[in-house]
Amino acid sequence: MAHTYTLILAPNASLMTGPGTNTIVLGGREDGALVIDPADDNPVHLDAIIREGSNCGGIRRILITHGHHDHLRGAEKLRAELGVPIYAFSQEGTPIVDQEVPDGTTFPLAGETLQALHTPGHRFDHLCFLLEGERTLFAGDLISGITTNVIIPPEGDMQAYLNSLKMLQNIAIAKIVPGHGPEVLDAQARLTDYIAHRLQREQQVIDALHALLPGATIPTIVGHIYVDVGPRLHPVAAWTIEAHLLKLELEGRVRRTEENGWELVKE
Repeated sequence: MAHTYTLILAPNASLMTGPGTNTIVLGGREDGALVIDPADDNPVHLDAIIREGSNCGGIRRILITHGHHDHLRGAEKLRAELGVPIYAFSQEGTPIVDQEVPDGTTFPLAGETLQALHTPGHRFDHLCFLLEGERTLFAGDLISGITTNVIIPPEGDMQAYLNSLKMLQNIAIAKIVPGHGPEVLDAQARLTDYIAHRLQREQQVIDALHALLPGATIPTIVGHIYVDVGPRLHPVAAWTIEAHLLKLELEGRVRRTEENGWELVKE
């Protein structure tokens, strides 16, 4: 049977969240509903989640894609209101969790199956949820409907992020429902674009280190690469540049210098 889901936009718009976080209510009367990422504890937002869940047999589970506050801020109040458990990858990542969700865990949904996929990179505890029959991926912050996602070390890891994207290329995903922004209907094209973008940014980091004096700092590298981006966004860009540098360092292609600088390793 075809499964419908409802996106409820959380009232938490910001520089990092765009228009807000997508809360998803999914299910059917046979097995009840579940909610993915109840993102805000605003009473109006929680009421909308509960009301939508009641149309699907009542909410029986709360699933969290990862432990960033803009994806779980409403979870504890929703649990208290409904008396239902919170599921997430790990207690380390989401301390409020009732039940940890290992990679491959499945949840029944009225003749369908929702599978949890461990997709680290944006954060170490990140899960996507795949509605297997319909090949719909609820992607959290692995994919955005607005722009590319920020990787913030040490919780974020660029190599792990690329590995997660490549893993999803091996799954016949028809549609991506991201944590922020509109649905993505060209799923495989978006995954390919994301990988290409990351590799292009990595090459820009290497090119910047060629052009700059040895010992270039991350703010200097950001200013060299992001010439068309306003200074207000440079601190956000710095996180991703750091993630690229840490990946390149592990590969032995760059190294740190004194005074928080970076340089290429000569071949």
